[in-house]
Amino acid sequence: MADTKKGRDKQASDAANRQREREIEASRERADEAEPPRDGRDESRREGNEPPDSPRTCHRRGCTEPATFVVLERYQEETGHGAVEAEAFLCTEHTAEESPTNLDTAYADYVFRVESVA
Repeated sequence: MADTKKGRDKQASDAANRQREREIEASRERADEAEPPRDGRDESRREGNEPPDSPRTCHRRGCTEPATFVVLERYQEETGHGAVEAEAFLCTEHTAEESPTNLDTAYADYVFRVESVA
């Protein structure tokens, strides 16, 4: 293919289509995965007002430390169609790394809160 604007655009379009197809295939493969087993030991350690499916280990990938804090951030959705609440249970080390990330979409009811799980 000649090195022209039209040729480069076609190559970019083809590459984007191949990437989209790979992502769709990966999503289909993940849909077949089983849910991870629930650990019965964690159920007995939960507080009475905590939802039964809240995690007891750090939310960060690869971290197996127990969650000691819950970080909550409520911010305006990018599309402007309402508020979004993001909540993560984190170990002490990862909680120290947290900071507000959506200050550009802050509004009157914006919340960034770190609370102890215990």
